[in-house]
Amino acid sequence: MSFRVVRSSKFRHVYGQALKREQCYDNIRVSKSSWDSTFCAVNPKFLAIIVESAGGGAFIVLPHNKVGRIAADHALVGGHKGPVLDIAWCPHNDNVIASGSEDCVVKVWQIPDGGLSRTMTDPVVDLVYHQRRVGLVLWHPSALNVLLTAGSDNLIVIWNVGTGEVLVRIECHPDTIYSACWNWDGSQLVTTCKDKKIRILNPRSGEILNEALAHEGSKATRAIFLRHGLIFTTGFNRSSERQYSLRAPDALGDPIVMVDLDTSNGVMFPLYDPDTNLIYLCGKGDSVIRYFEVTPEQPFVHYINQFQTPDSQRAIGMMPKRGCDVATCEVARFYRLNNGGLCQVISMTVPRKSELFQEDLYPDTLADEASISAEDWISGADADPQLVSLKGGYVSQAQSTQLTVTKKSNVLDKMPPRGPKSSLLPGATTGGSPPTVTSASNGSTANGTAPSAPSANTAVSQQPPQVIVSGVSEQTLMDLRSKFEDEFRKLKAIIVKHENRIRSLEATMKAMADRTNTETDGSLLIISTPSPTIAANQSGTGHDDHHGDGGGHYTNANLAPDEV
Repeated sequence: MSFRVVRSSKFRHVYGQALKREQCYDNIRVSKSSWDSTFCAVNPKFLAIIVESAGGGAFIVLPHNKVGRIAADHALVGGHKGPVLDIAWCPHNDNVIASGSEDCVVKVWQIPDGGLSRTMTDPVVDLVYHQRRVGLVLWHPSALNVLLTAGSDNLIVIWNVGTGEVLVRIECHPDTIYSACWNWDGSQLVTTCKDKKIRILNPRSGEILNEALAHEGSKATRAIFLRHGLIFTTGFNRSSERQYSLRAPDALGDPIVMVDLDTSNGVMFPLYDPDTNLIYLCGKGDSVIRYFEVTPEQPFVHYINQFQTPDSQRAIGMMPKRGCDVATCEVARFYRLNNGGLCQVISMTVPRKSELFQEDLYPDTLADEASISAEDWISGADADPQLVSLKGGYVSQAQSTQLTVTKKSNVLDKMPPRGPKSSLLPGATTGGSPPTVTSASNGSTANGTAPSAPSANTAVSQQPPQVIVSGVSEQTLMDLRSKFEDEFRKLKAIIVKHENRIRSLEATMKAMADRTNTETDGSLLIISTPSPTIAANQSGTGHDDHHGDGGGHYTNANLAPDEV
């Protein structure tokens, strides 16, 4: 289709430029999975790409300074038993990444600074709950260690990664979930589903706040929350033409804008920059990257330009704004993979003559610090993400890059029973602070702080402390051991009785067999011994009375038939 020229805008002349081949990444075996995912995740420290791997699923993690041709035996993150379908870097810790796979398990990994020297197979924590493949992982924008996962079991699960527990389970989708996105402060969730509907959910209760038909086509749709509350969607119409739309949350069924793009069959992934309100549309199998600006004026979604490449793209990732180069007025950076194994780095730049910091291009952007904890979020608190200025370049203020997981009892060991459509699971609270778990090793609480001393009017129990082993007390272990010992003794007595019975039966059978053999041998002896009359006749000299039948049997004509 043809696009009209946009009105005057500082982003009107944004242009994309691909870096030279020696500044890109080559020889990457990108995944051949048919799942609709970007297969790539980027942050200011690392580039992660899902790759083909024999014997399971894996993805490669590369520092940004390791460019050029990647060795075929480069170290991987390969602990999954099935192909990896989606990966996502934690927005509050650049060394932590989550991955979902066809083996129904979500794993969270800690990547050391400088990258991997050998293949990593041990994650920080395994999140086990889904019954079918996990195709979507998404971190909360402002709450620490809150992770959303969605699978082909039509289930959305929200985790507290710091404790390895399930906070919320949402079961309102009747079919496969295509996409999910938090709003700006993480108080709402927008999802798209195979039933062609778009839903706005309360992520703590699973309540459907609003729902409507997204696109009439049967292919995959995507939806994202914009910073100021509007929703942008991509999908297909009834004629399988690609579309995008802009909607208000309170009028999902009446789009503000609905535009047909082209007739390609590749799913479009909207990549959003909340600082500039720019949306980049990257289609699977496309050779172009289109970018639009969302404004309050008609037609609300303004086409700006497109970046054209000669080959089609297989995967794509977008660098967060704090990883862009402010000295060159870079507003976005993409890592685009083609089927040949080349990861092309594309820089989107606004041309400016001045070398000073451009404040209009770089408002305060998302920082790598969390605003609230997971416990505060599940208790009902909401907070906007932390913002930071990029003037002079971004320097991380994070104090620690080590993810510590303190598992609570009976979280991953036992599957909670299926309840209503959405419910808070054991260990999650709806008000106040969550219960803390005391560790036997150092006496610290689950959040890593030492327990406070009891006050004067607090009753202190004199019972000896309970030793907790994998969430089970020592007394419970002793009771189980005693029970198993009793059962083992009973089983041993039964086995001894059966052994004696078997021996008795074997002796009886042997005696019967011996007696049968003796009787059989005696009858054979009687039959084979010739009678005295036959012997006398055989010792005679007359040979005419004996007639042979040619078979070794002889008869005597002078004897009665019963004497022969």
